[in-house]
Amino acid sequence: MATYELSGALFADMVRGGTDNLRANAQIVNDLNVFPIPDGDTGDNMSLTMQGGDTAIAGVASDSISYIADKLAGGMLLGARGNSGVILSQLFAGIAKGLSGVERADATALGKAFQSGVKQAYDAVLTPTEGTILTVAREATEYVVGKLTPESTLEDFFSAFIEKMHESLQHTPELLPILKESGVIDSGGAGLVYVIEGMNKILHGEKVEATAAPASVAASAPSLDGFTADSKMEFGYCTEFLLQLQNSKVDAENFPVETITEGLTALGGESIVAFKTGTIVKVHVHSMTPGKILEFCQQYGEFLTMKVENMALQHSEATVENRFAAAPKPQEHKAYGVVVVATGEGIKETFRSLGADAVVEGGQTMNPSSEDFLAAFDEVNADTIFVFPNNGNIILTARQAAAMYQKSDVRVLDSHSVGDGYAALTMLDTDSGDTDAIEESLNAAMEGVITGMVTRSVRDSHLGGMEIAKNDYIGFAGKEMLADQKTVAKAACELIGKIDMSERTVLIAICGKDATREDMDAVRAFARKNCPDVELFEIDGGQDIYPFIFVIE
Repeated sequence: MATYELSGALFADMVRGGTDNLRANAQIVNDLNVFPIPDGDTGDNMSLTMQGGDTAIAGVASDSISYIADKLAGGMLLGARGNSGVILSQLFAGIAKGLSGVERADATALGKAFQSGVKQAYDAVLTPTEGTILTVAREATEYVVGKLTPESTLEDFFSAFIEKMHESLQHTPELLPILKESGVIDSGGAGLVYVIEGMNKILHGEKVEATAAPASVAASAPSLDGFTADSKMEFGYCTEFLLQLQNSKVDAENFPVETITEGLTALGGESIVAFKTGTIVKVHVHSMTPGKILEFCQQYGEFLTMKVENMALQHSEATVENRFAAAPKPQEHKAYGVVVVATGEGIKETFRSLGADAVVEGGQTMNPSSEDFLAAFDEVNADTIFVFPNNGNIILTARQAAAMYQKSDVRVLDSHSVGDGYAALTMLDTDSGDTDAIEESLNAAMEGVITGMVTRSVRDSHLGGMEIAKNDYIGFAGKEMLADQKTVAKAACELIGKIDMSERTVLIAICGKDATREDMDAVRAFARKNCPDVELFEIDGGQDIYPFIFVIE
């Protein structure tokens, strides 16, 4: 049966189908990583981004596609993770903009909305790269729009869209040489294909099996043994919700979120995090009386989602308790603050000692969301906040969060590695009060820093002229593969030996969980023999995935 108009309800169902289809194939997308290293998380990042949108539209009773698309985009922007997740969220945000004021969309209106989405996705990237998800979305949109007629059905639209997406995806290695060398297609483009194919299945009345969220973030069910009939309430309740502000109650567009934070504080709330996106307020608060919290907030709007958990159960389940570790009370207000992204207790503590006010947990395989950054900005409580993503796949997310945040001047530095962030923070000096000059000095401090990493290959690969076998230990700096050995120590020493140390003065060896004392002894001996003029510092980083991270200045 032909479908000529897309309603809000059908659109919502199709998006959920797209999310489930992507989740079911997330590992395939993850495995399309260019480097054969265990950080292929594009599928998970895109799934979590879609999940953020699904959560925002869950239970929303509206048949307006404009309304549903707007709510979906808001949720995706908050949940966006990784470069492909951010681009995906911007694509759907642009689609929502293109559907503004539209109750039901025909194929022509949908084509215009996708054009708007492609434009916004491209605009969100400082230097758009062809051969990526951007290309796949653009070429499919251009192809479909060129074929549309007044008689086109939605089935025609998605059939042509998917046909061109597959063609475009297979062509990505010709546009991006690193894909061709690695023998893979673009992972972000593949993720988008799974989303659109899932949407198309729902359009055709097919069933898409619901799948669980990525295991890396799936919440474990707490043991109910932590609170019995004889227990005393000590910790209160962790309450989280999305509040849709209502124009019948307040001026939704201009409502100050401080009204909620001040009110929750007066009610005895703790660990309060509240921020506004459009006309939706996201709230996290700890309280002994969640009923009063909910009653207070309901005077301004109605709840879209809600979760209330007894923290006694969280205290008996460490994995659950840690989910709320990123929501401490705001610090005393100051002129300048620093947010860094890091993982590994030793690395995080090092950044704190260098002046970081908040550390967002994240790195390879666990990219933080826009929402994680927004919570960190609230915690820092500064006029100007400098942000160090320390990972190329996190920079876009940090920038997106910065654009969403209105309380501070947020400056996202172009730090691609732990070494970049470390070098910059060692030179941080805010005494001048000249924000532009401070930012310039931080950027200058990162110039010339080399960060080398050692990890284990997750597949056979040909890269950098090397034939790499699965489970080999490999070493690389930036995007250059430099070492391939059968042991951690040999790979680490080969990596150091391949880097020109002639004008370097400092070598910092950050040891991960999988580096043994013997490995460090070997690195120390190699450095002393081959780089006698370079001062060696050792840090117990405690990071996963990388037995060694080297920062060379």
